[in-house]
Amino acid sequence: MTAASPFEQIVDYANRADPWPLYEKLRAQPVWQEADGTFVVGGFREIDALLHDPRISSDPSNLLPEYADKAPPPDAPGELPNALIRTDPPRHDTLRRITMRQFGPPHRPDLIDELTPTLEAIVTRLVDGLAGKDDADIVDTIAYPFPVEVITELLGVPPEDAPRFQAWVEPIVNAFGDPTPERWRARTDAFKQLAAYMFDLAQQRRGDPGPDMISGLVTDDGPEGRLEGGDLFATLVLLLIAGHETTVNLIANGWLTLLRHPEALRRLRTEPDFSIRLVEELLRYEPSVHFLPNRSAVADIELGGTTIKKGHPLVLVLASGNRDPEFIPHPDRFDPDRTGNMHLAFGSGIHYCVGAPLARLEAQLALTQLAKRLRDPRLIADPPPYRISPILRGPTHLPVAFSGVHPA
Repeated sequence: MTAASPFEQIVDYANRADPWPLYEKLRAQPVWQEADGTFVVGGFREIDALLHDPRISSDPSNLLPEYADKAPPPDAPGELPNALIRTDPPRHDTLRRITMRQFGPPHRPDLIDELTPTLEAIVTRLVDGLAGKDDADIVDTIAYPFPVEVITELLGVPPEDAPRFQAWVEPIVNAFGDPTPERWRARTDAFKQLAAYMFDLAQQRRGDPGPDMISGLVTDDGPEGRLEGGDLFATLVLLLIAGHETTVNLIANGWLTLLRHPEALRRLRTEPDFSIRLVEELLRYEPSVHFLPNRSAVADIELGGTTIKKGHPLVLVLASGNRDPEFIPHPDRFDPDRTGNMHLAFGSGIHYCVGAPLARLEAQLALTQLAKRLRDPRLIADPPPYRISPILRGPTHLPVAFSGVHPA
């Protein structure tokens, strides 16, 4: 039997709690070619170069037929086209510009700042809910409900509908990186239900618009028009899922890391601006997204002594690049005081994460409140149980004991 490659071991759930030694093996050579023809890249410089290379495509139609036949269904099955994260210029650029008109600069430059009081009120209320308890699952009580409430507020989803999303989103996320036939069927069903819900909501907003993003997307006649039909619903599904799933991991991974590093936890309680540096190091040290699949090359690319062949699947392992000692000194050390901290947590190039400013702010507020308000917090299980997906890596649950909750 052929030994499993480093990437096959990384994808194996048995290694989810501690994939870092496997990333070190992966970086032993710049580019690996898997037995199925997939190319895997784990070094910082190589990943960063490819993320800015116009010969790299996110569009699944650029895969060779033998790989396209095996490719997972598009992000939104049925009549929905690929969302902007699986498109290339010029289509990608148009979709992104229309979407960003409702999300930030230059059209709504103050959106995130204006949300800050709302975010603070939400996380304060959630931490208040821990009063009178001596233990809690931080994922269930803070890390999950906080970003869900934020993204539903931002999009304009009725808050009473938020509990329905977990039943739809969980099978979608579980299929990432481990596409068994059963998981793809569950994912397809969930996407259809979620898209149908978004269709109904968009129809309501057309007739009764408000200040939310959905209303903006269905009523704003910008220079490039509106998103319509499948483009609209694929974008709404993407915003809803990406708008909370990665932040759930960032907060959960962040709190786990703080409890493993008591000095950083102490500083977060006492130093007003420490959360900014802390979250930036968390993004490098424990990123929410570990690798980007579904890329391919539109021409042969010479890299690291290997030819990445046109039309073959390409995987960029961001988490490995974040701990590349060839680029980052002492990468396995958690050090919020790093200067010039560079990382790939939000990707790079044209597909850089749309929601990066919001995710940073949510993590800063949530982790600061937990640090300041939970008295003597302690891990109940270390390592905690992890999610199925090797792509969106984070704890499924994070049980923590504490001796009380300080008032806000």
